[in-house]
Amino acid sequence: MRTIKGPGIFLAQFVGPNAPFDNLKSICDWAKGLGYKGVQLPTNDPHYIDIQKAAESQTYADEIKGIVNEAGLEITELSTHLQGQLVAVNPAYDQLFDAFAPEQYRNNPKARQEWAVQQLKYAAKASQNLGLNAHVTFSGALIWQTVYPWPQRPAGLVDTAFTELAKRWEPILNVFDEHGIDLCYEIHPGEDLHDGITYEMFLEKVNNHKRACLLYDPSHFVLQCLDYLEYIDIYHERIKMFHVKDAEFNPTGRQGVYGGYQNWVDRAGRFRSLGDGQVDFKAIFSKMAAYDFEGWAVLEWECALKHPEDGAREGAEFIKSHIIHVTDHAFDDFASAGGDEAYNRRLLGLE
Repeated sequence: MRTIKGPGIFLAQFVGPNAPFDNLKSICDWAKGLGYKGVQLPTNDPHYIDIQKAAESQTYADEIKGIVNEAGLEITELSTHLQGQLVAVNPAYDQLFDAFAPEQYRNNPKARQEWAVQQLKYAAKASQNLGLNAHVTFSGALIWQTVYPWPQRPAGLVDTAFTELAKRWEPILNVFDEHGIDLCYEIHPGEDLHDGITYEMFLEKVNNHKRACLLYDPSHFVLQCLDYLEYIDIYHERIKMFHVKDAEFNPTGRQGVYGGYQNWVDRAGRFRSLGDGQVDFKAIFSKMAAYDFEGWAVLEWECALKHPEDGAREGAEFIKSHIIHVTDHAFDDFASAGGDEAYNRRLLGLE
C-alpha cells in the first residue's frame, strides 16, 4: 500500500480578476499558505496556462512548472472539463455551450468540435511535458436530454449515440496513450458518462481502451442515490484521479433527485463544503488506501452556502486529517512465530 498524496486543490472555482486569484504565481502562493501541496490546473484560461504552448514548448512547460514549484507546490493534473464537453454536444445545447469556446468558433458546431479535439490533444502532450501521468475531462453528451425520456427513446438511439461518442473519443484516447497519460472522465450528470453503467457502455465501445480511466467524485453519486463506496470496489482499477467534494441529499414531499427547477440553495440535492455534507470520507479514504490508490486527493470546492475561501481553508485541513499514512507492517507482527516452508508443513502435520 502507499499513502495518498495531498492535499491538492482544483483551481477552476477560484480563478478570478482580483488578487490573489488573477495569476498563477499569486494563486499558488495563496494555496500554499492554506496548507495545500498540489494544484490541479484548468486549461481554459491562458492567464494561468496556455495549453498549446505547453504542448509545443518544453521551455514554456518548464516555466509553468517552475512557477508552481517555487511556491512549494506540485502540479497534480491538468483539466479540460470545458473543452471535453465540446467534443460531443447535442444541438439542443449549442447556444449554451458556445460560451465554452473562443468567440471565433461560436455558431459553428463543426469548427467548435474540431477546436475542442485539438485542445485535448494539446493537453496530452502538455501533460507529458509537465511530467504528469493523468488528466481529467468531461465526455460531452449526445443524448443527455433523453435521460428520463418522454416520449420514449426510439429503438437503437442509445447504441447510435454511444457508437458516435466512442468514434469521437477513441482517436483522442490513442493520442493520450502515445504520450503515456491516463485520460480520466469525471462521471457527472449532464454528461453521457454519468454513472457506472454508462461508463461500461462507453468502455465496451472503445474496446476497453487502457487509457479510458476515471476521476472519482462521490458528490455526484450522492445526488444520484448511487452507492459511492461499492463504486470504488467495482472500478478501483480504473480510478486514477480523486476529487474530494461533499454533498447532501434531503428529499421532501415536494422534490427529490430532479430538484424542481430550483436554485442550488433550494434543491434537495446540494453540493457542500467538506465536512458539511453527508459523504462518508473516512470510508472512502480507507478504501482508496486499501486499493493502493497512487494519485492525489484534490479538493473541488462547490457549495451552495459557504464562502469559497472559507471552504478552501477548511478543506486543506480536512483532507490532511483524512489521508491515511499507511502502515508498513501488520499490527500483530510482534507475535509472529516466524517460520519457513518446512516449519509450516510440520504445523499442518504434513511431515
